[in-house]
Amino acid sequence: MTRLGLRARVTAAFAVGALLLAASMALFSYDLTRRSLLDERERAAVRAAYYDAAVVRSGLDTETPDVVAVLRSLDTGSSRRPLLHLPDGWYARNAEVGGAAVPAELQRLVHAGQPGVQRVRIDGQPILLVGIPLAAGVGYYELTSLREVEETFQVVGLALTAVAIMVAGAGAALGWYATRHSVRPLTAVADAAERIAAGDFTTRLDPTTDPDLTRLSSSFNHMVDQLARRIEQDRRFAADVSHELRSPLQTLAAAASVLTRRRAHQDERTATAAGLVADEVARFQRLVDDLIQLARTEQPAQRETVDIGLLAREACRARALPERLVQVPAGTLTEWRVDRRRVEQILLNLLDNAVRYGGGPVAVRLSLRDGAVGVIDVDDDGPGVPDADREVIFDRFVRGRAAHARAGTDGTGLGLALVAQHAAAHGGRATVVDRARGARFRVELAEVR
Repeated sequence: MTRLGLRARVTAAFAVGALLLAASMALFSYDLTRRSLLDERERAAVRAAYYDAAVVRSGLDTETPDVVAVLRSLDTGSSRRPLLHLPDGWYARNAEVGGAAVPAELQRLVHAGQPGVQRVRIDGQPILLVGIPLAAGVGYYELTSLREVEETFQVVGLALTAVAIMVAGAGAALGWYATRHSVRPLTAVADAAERIAAGDFTTRLDPTTDPDLTRLSSSFNHMVDQLARRIEQDRRFAADVSHELRSPLQTLAAAASVLTRRRAHQDERTATAAGLVADEVARFQRLVDDLIQLARTEQPAQRETVDIGLLAREACRARALPERLVQVPAGTLTEWRVDRRRVEQILLNLLDNAVRYGGGPVAVRLSLRDGAVGVIDVDDDGPGVPDADREVIFDRFVRGRAAHARAGTDGTGLGLALVAQHAAAHGGRATVVDRARGARFRVELAEVR
């Protein structure tokens, strides 16, 4: 199961806590209300039963008592029903209730001369049964309906349940509100970290936002300062070293060119050595140029309106490739707001990569997605890129398996890294997507329209 986030856990804890508290209070209130109502109803029923028993005793003291008439003279209303047990049998005001409704235990208690109270159910209805001895062998019983009390319990139970649910919901809302404000500083830290990861090293946290988080904000800002300083030092070092290497490299390239032109006057071993030196010097020059380009990628993109279709065709001509490789869907706007230098470098590097490792490019596709994201696809006719290499080939000084399989290639391992850096400067990314044959390198550029 996926672990819940901090906000979800705190909100759930507030909701569960509120529900437990509300349920405890509801159970306590229900039990207290139930006991209070039952006790009150029982006392009222006992008082009424004793009063009715006194009336029955007075009616039975006559010489020829009419038992049914005496029972009918009682003012019991609709909630109480009298029942009289005489030595010759049971007497009731009507035939609805008989002696079978009185439990044997209560009968024995009343016959022993002791009053008793018992709650029973008759035909599914709750009844409070009061038994009062009148004389030897004579007992008066009064059945009081507790249906209204039970309905009251149901209403109280539903009300308390609804209150418990509402309190739980209020607890969840309170927890969500509390965590929203409590986690806000952490959200600010996360947002700042994302902007820094995207290359915005000017991002800082406001240390005055929350006094309790001053140390966190200060430490975070100090960390970013140190990181930006270190990156700037590395960038300057790479740029300075690359720049300083240009002059001696130009001298070496000129000397290698002289040696190459005089191959006809050299023996075989010397000519081979001179060719190797010339190749390595050329590769070294490309590496220095790539390092200088890499040092420049830390700068923000300078966007301008560029005809991306024309730029792609110019890149193909620069690499002696046919312009028909460039394909633009009908109706696609090709005037994008991009950094011309960076996009040109993207196109040249992808074309070089396709020529060296992919058997040559077969298509350069330009399209717009969602009206604002520019997509550049370069398809080649090579062996493709294994899934395991699709992420790492965009790292610096990393060469894919196709490059290692071609010993004669002279790549520097920085071409695709530059493509990824230039794409990131436009708020996009560089990826390799599936294709039936060969590889498709895709570059997405954000907000080009």
